[in-house]
Amino acid sequence: MKENILKHTIAIFFLLVTLSGSATAQTDTLHVMAYNVLNYGEYPLCQGDNGTYHNYLKTIVQFTNPDILSLEKMGSIKLSASDFHGTAPLGFGDSIVQYALNAAYPGKYAYCMPTNNSQADNMSVLFYNRQKLGFVAIVSSYANITDFNTYKLFYKDPNLAATHDTTFLYVTINHDQSGSSSTSRDQQIAGEMQQLQTHFSHLPNMINMGDFNTRSSAEPCYQTLTATPDTGFRFYDPPFTLDNHLTYPANWDALPQNYSAYLTTSTRQSASVPNTCGTSGGGKSWYDHIFLSPWIAHNTNYISYLPNSYRTIGNDGHRLSVSINDNSTTANNAAPADVIEALFQMSNKYPVMVDLLVTQNTTGNSPADPEMAATAVPGMLLKNAIAVVNPVGGDILLHCATSLMNKKIEIGCYNTDGKVVLQKDFVVDNPVVAIPCMFNPGIYFIRVVTTGQTLIQQTIIKS
Repeated sequence: MKENILKHTIAIFFLLVTLSGSATAQTDTLHVMAYNVLNYGEYPLCQGDNGTYHNYLKTIVQFTNPDILSLEKMGSIKLSASDFHGTAPLGFGDSIVQYALNAAYPGKYAYCMPTNNSQADNMSVLFYNRQKLGFVAIVSSYANITDFNTYKLFYKDPNLAATHDTTFLYVTINHDQSGSSSTSRDQQIAGEMQQLQTHFSHLPNMINMGDFNTRSSAEPCYQTLTATPDTGFRFYDPPFTLDNHLTYPANWDALPQNYSAYLTTSTRQSASVPNTCGTSGGGKSWYDHIFLSPWIAHNTNYISYLPNSYRTIGNDGHRLSVSINDNSTTANNAAPADVIEALFQMSNKYPVMVDLLVTQNTTGNSPADPEMAATAVPGMLLKNAIAVVNPVGGDILLHCATSLMNKKIEIGCYNTDGKVVLQKDFVVDNPVVAIPCMFNPGIYFIRVVTTGQTLIQQTIIKS
C-alpha cells in the first residue's frame, strides 16, 4: 500500500535487516489470536491476583505463539493518573508484556495504546510481535458501551528500504454486548461498520475479531458483517466461506452439538469452580470469531488466509456441556495438560486463532490504498480543543483552545513498541505550548488528556 510516510523513519531499520540476510525469505506467517480474558487486571478482583493470571497467560502464549493478540474484556486500564474510570492499574499493559508475553518469548511483544472514550469498566487491548510488525495509528474508533478501535499495523518487510511500499494490516477489536436480545450488539456493529465506511472506500487488509456474543448467523450484527449488500465491506467467516466446513444458516446457540469443535463458551461447567466469575455450563455456544476482509480472502495485497487454519484453542470437539479439563469421558488432548489447566483458570472463554501468509513485496507494486485519510482518530470527547504539531527542532507544539486555559493536562508519548518516552503534566497558560522532546527520530503515538478525558491521540513523526 502506498504511503511513503514511513520510509524515512524506518529505512535504516530495514536496510540493516536486509544486510543481515533475512531478505532471502519470500513468505512469512502471522499467527492471529482473539481471547476474552474475563476481567483480567480488574480491581476489585473478579478472579485472582494479577501475578497468578500473568503466569496463566504466559503458559497459553508459550503454546499458541501469536504474532497478533487481542485481549478482550480486560479491566479498563487507567490511561492517566487522573483517570477515575479505569479498573486496572496505570501501566497494566506494560505489566502484561513484561510478566506474561515477554516472559514467554523475551523481547517479542509490544502493544497499541488503548482508548476508553466510552468510560467503560472493561476494554480490549491489542498486542503484537514487534519483530515482525510495527504500530502506526488508531484509524477508526467507535464508542458504544465499550470502545471499538481499528489499529493500523505495518509489516516489517526486509525489502521496504528498497521498495518504499508498505504492506499495512488493520485490526478491529470487538467485545459486543451479551444477552439473549441482540439489539445492543446489532447497534454496536452497525455503528462500527458505519465508522469504518467513513475512513475507507472499501476494506483493506483487515481483521475484525473478538467476542461478538452472537447466538446465530441470522442475528443482524452477524449479517451486517458477512452479508452486507456492499461487498467491499463484507467480511468472511473462515469456517463457512473460506474453508467450507460449515454452511449457512447456522444456529450454534440452539444446536451446539453441530458446532462442537467451534464452541468458545464456556471452559467451565461449574458456576463456582474455579470461581464465581463468568458463565458456566461447559461448551454451549460460539461467541468468538475472526472475520477477514476480501483483500485477505482473495490474497489481493500480500496477505492471505492459510486454508483450514481457523481453530479454537483447547477445544477437542468433545467439550459439549463439560469443562475443558474434564477427562472423565474423553481425555482432552487438544493441548498439553498445563495449557488446558491455564485456559480453565484464565477465562470462561476459549481463544480462537487463524494463520495469515505474508508474501514479501519485492517489486514495489501493490493496489491503491483504500484508506481515505491516513491519519489517527482524534479524541472524541473534546474534539478540536487541541492540535499537535510534529516536533519542530526539539519541541512538540500543542495549540490549545481558549477553553483549555488554566486547565491541567497530561501528555504521554509512546514509541511503536508501546514504551513511554515522554510523560508530563502541566497547566495550560499559553495558546501554544512547547514540550521538549529528547527522544530519537522515529514514529510515535501521542495522547493528551485532561481529567481522564481524551483531548487527542495521534501519530507524530520526529525527523
